[in-house]
Amino acid sequence: MPLFTNDCIVQAAQRLQDQIVRTPLLQSPMLSAKAGCHLWVKAESLQTTGSFKFRGALNKVLQLGERASAGLVAFSAGNHGQGVAAAARAAGYPAVIVMPETAPRIKMDNCRWWGAQVHTYNPHTEDRQVIAHRYVQERGMCLVPPFDDHDIMAGQGTCGLEIVAQLQEQAVVPEVLVLNCSGGGLASGVTEALKQAFPAVQVVIVEIEGFEKMARSLVAGVALGNPSVPVSIMDGIAGPVAGAMPLEVLRRHGVQAVSVSDAQSLHAMAWAFNALKLVIEPAGAASLAAILAGKIDVRGKQVVTVASGGNVDAAIFMQALDMMPHP
Repeated sequence: MPLFTNDCIVQAAQRLQDQIVRTPLLQSPMLSAKAGCHLWVKAESLQTTGSFKFRGALNKVLQLGERASAGLVAFSAGNHGQGVAAAARAAGYPAVIVMPETAPRIKMDNCRWWGAQVHTYNPHTEDRQVIAHRYVQERGMCLVPPFDDHDIMAGQGTCGLEIVAQLQEQAVVPEVLVLNCSGGGLASGVTEALKQAFPAVQVVIVEIEGFEKMARSLVAGVALGNPSVPVSIMDGIAGPVAGAMPLEVLRRHGVQAVSVSDAQSLHAMAWAFNALKLVIEPAGAASLAAILAGKIDVRGKQVVTVASGGNVDAAIFMQALDMMPHP
């Protein structure tokens, strides 16, 4: 298998030019003071479909050609599904998104808005991959994987290329990069892009407390899964397995790992809304939560993180607002 490199990301950026949003890299004196560092937040919650996932999905779909003529199928907790649904609509293909019945309603509704059919399943008794492969076998549809694929990783890595350019515009050299991680598509792509430009940057991934599949995979050297389905509001990073391809990239770059709780995620959502005026979903706030909770030594450093998604149900967001900080 060819090595995943920054060249893959540059090619994806050329392919996606003028089709994705160059999301802002934000800074707030209030948030930086709270975190004890110079904090930069990449607002991927403002990307098409409300998360970074559109980047990877579109990069994959644009290369499928006739293979996608029967349509696309994807399994997703929500954001990858929305990305595939939007990419399918842009390319003129039908799409089926296989989603757990516990997925946030907003994510299901948004997939349908983009024109996709939503197939729900019980995550405790059914296997999402088996369901998706049934559509491949019976209908000839093309599977768009969520993370374990170089085209997906390269698409997500375009977020990292933008961060590099935006930091260079500010003459900033990042010292720490903190990224949300489930299967590892975003983490591997953005890590590769920033390590190419800033080799000394320390990279830390963030997972759900008690369900640190990628952290265990980094130690073991092989992709592992969680022993059970996480009961967490951070559904976007609650996938069952780590990706083997992302794992190779993360291990190569010496990435470290920490984890956060639901309460810490809600606290970070409140801070993001108050200081940056951003609506972030629980999983999208995990990396910010790790910074604010002191899980990483960032004191006085130039720190970059990605607010990876903003598709949150109103009830969950109201819980976060109840924790609104008082500076």
